[in-house]
Amino acid sequence: MQSSAFNVRVPLATGDVFLMNTLTDAQLVVSADAAALLDRVEQRNFNVAAAEPDAVEALATFAELGLLVRDRETDRENLERRFETFHEDRSQLRITILTTLQCNFACDYCYQGEHGNSQSAAKMSIETSGQVAAWIAAQLDVVRPPRLSLTFFGGEPLLNVPAMVDLADRSFRAASERGVEQVVSIITNGLLLTPNVVDAMLPFGLTGVKVTLDGDRETHDRMRPARGGQGTFDRIIANIRRVADRVPVAIGGNFDAATAERYPALLDFLKDQDFAGRIAKVAFKPVIKPAAGGSTGTRSLIPLTAVDAGNRPVGSSCMSAAGGGQSSSVCDNCHFVDEQMDMLRAETKRRGFSTVDGVHMGPCELYRRHSHTIGPDGALYACPGFTGDNALAVGHISGQADALRDETAITFEHLAPWRNCGDCSFIPVCGGGCAVASYTELGDMAAPSCHKRAFESALTSLAEEAAGFTTGGVQ
Repeated sequence: MQSSAFNVRVPLATGDVFLMNTLTDAQLVVSADAAALLDRVEQRNFNVAAAEPDAVEALATFAELGLLVRDRETDRENLERRFETFHEDRSQLRITILTTLQCNFACDYCYQGEHGNSQSAAKMSIETSGQVAAWIAAQLDVVRPPRLSLTFFGGEPLLNVPAMVDLADRSFRAASERGVEQVVSIITNGLLLTPNVVDAMLPFGLTGVKVTLDGDRETHDRMRPARGGQGTFDRIIANIRRVADRVPVAIGGNFDAATAERYPALLDFLKDQDFAGRIAKVAFKPVIKPAAGGSTGTRSLIPLTAVDAGNRPVGSSCMSAAGGGQSSSVCDNCHFVDEQMDMLRAETKRRGFSTVDGVHMGPCELYRRHSHTIGPDGALYACPGFTGDNALAVGHISGQADALRDETAITFEHLAPWRNCGDCSFIPVCGGGCAVASYTELGDMAAPSCHKRAFESALTSLAEEAAGFTTGGVQ
């Protein structure tokens, strides 16, 4: 027997130790002596039969929870089985739909659509909406999941409400006919969020809306103005207030070195609002701007957005939200980010808001066979972060054969960057990082995008919380 490669531990101020296995998600607070057993068991002269009864009981518990394994080969087999199970999971059919790549904002950090030219970007027609709904119905027959999860994204999805409502309606009827529950979420900048939009979507399973705020009023209005330059903060807050009693609202945000310190002011503002108790979650992620010279890695790409030969952006998904959700952030891989994410998590929790724990961040939905992204023209992508780059489409709802798309689909199907991560303890909750970040920054989506320091920092916070709520454990 030996200690699992996926064990992590944090010494606590009490003298106890927080232990976690990232593969099994076992978490427990134990005495220092009990934690030391994990090291002693690997010593050649350690004799389990001769150990004290308490030690034998502790070792049995560790083995049951996956903290002790037969050998490294067993560890690796368990990891591969975990990813295979994740890949084949049929508990949900997950579809992210970009009904438009157009946007009504001119974000300071966004490279999506040459601010003044965004209105010419792709927009889904009602005809295509019907075709997408038919494709989803066919997938329901293949996968037979108990739940259909739809996420509407963009661009700004509320610039094409007719297609969004039409598609949600059609897919809801298809799901209901098959006894499948449909749940819907919307990721929006919030400027066009109204009770009418929410009320139109509620009958089709709307369970949440995520709105982006990039700091307090002054910071947000500078970072995320409307296309005419007008501030947007007050209108968004007014819109949240009008819908918060109808649907759970999550707050997302993007920060950089100049704006991170403004988030506590936003959190104070939100805490004082009459809708504070109805905010489902608050989570922030960092912005990465292109390196000097406008190029990163070996490709002329800007994080989350493809650019053409002249380094001008081409139509793509919204930079402010791609890479978010349950997957790891595309850009939490530098020292600054580790410190700031730690600070923001702590400040958010201190004000009573729920937020991500920073450990359970993956693997990315890209690695699920039954998770898809659909662009405005019906093209299929493995991830929202690749939407709009035709060279990275993996198919089309029409089912029409295309050699390039078929080859790209095979590439994504076999993508496994975690196999290049050695015995890193965070592989099960990271999966090798974000493929979009690896592609844009390194020119190779199969290369790991490592943010181990961020996981270690978040683990400390998780351990402190566990110690605060745990009074027992293996002693």
